[in-house]
Amino acid sequence: MSLSAIFANTGLSETERRIILMTNNRLNGCKYCMAAHTTLSQMAGVNGDVIDALRRNTPIADAKLEALRQFAITNNESRDWPSQKQLNALMTAGHMRQSVLEVILGTALKVLSDHTNHAAHTALDDAFEANHQDVVQPVAAEKRVGRQRAYNPNCLPTNPATYAPTADRSGRCC
Repeated sequence: MSLSAIFANTGLSETERRIILMTNNRLNGCKYCMAAHTTLSQMAGVNGDVIDALRRNTPIADAKLEALRQFAITNNESRDWPSQKQLNALMTAGHMRQSVLEVILGTALKVLSDHTNHAAHTALDDAFEANHQDVVQPVAAEKRVGRQRAYNPNCLPTNPATYAPTADRSGRCC
């Protein structure tokens, strides 16, 4: 079973899955996937106001859906290190603890997909061209590019929110 099929079989609604996917597409700066998932969301009957909010990075009117969008942002930006306050906000909005794992799954799916599209310089399909414009790109994705470091399997970050460089097991800075 593919990762996409596993994600499709979660307890989330179609709209909730699209919120997770499109939020990550935008944060990861994948213009191809934003256009593709906008089209697929439209075809799946996701409310146009929800799609517009995801593309423009504005709040979704429905409080439960907005809490999911905010948690997907938190999950992406913190690299799966949400605070207890952020977890509580998701639960208070009506989501179950299982939703945390479903957001992680959707984020993992988009890391694979979005990063592959970046590396492959995937050309936009004609079917998605109408939805290629007017996407608010995140500042965070642009800032992260400048922070990238070579992978060091011995690195022990002390601040998971920022992944600040620390000394590895050998005493060298990552």
